[in-house]
Amino acid sequence: MPTNKSAKKRVKTDVGRTLGNKVRKSAIRTYEKKFHAKIAENDLEGANLMLSEVISCYDKAGKNHTFHQNRADRKKSRLTQVYNKAIQSQG
Repeated sequence: MPTNKSAKKRVKTDVGRTLGNKVRKSAIRTYEKKFHAKIAENDLEGANLMLSEVISCYDKAGKNHTFHQNRADRKKSRLTQVYNKAIQSQG
């Protein structure tokens, strides 16, 4: 249990930050699943829209320190590679 004033405040802010991180991570997972579903359906236009959403979410998560920026960049790169491979296999 926190005993001093600053430690008590830290507990309150940590709860808020944890909740915000949970919301961001959940949104990212949802968009990634939708992106992979569009790729599986060969809906490249929809996949392109979902890719932009996922990249935007990863940028925000990296900026807000939900994820390390290198992790966000790596995930964006890998998702882009999946999208590019789908385009090449179609055309």
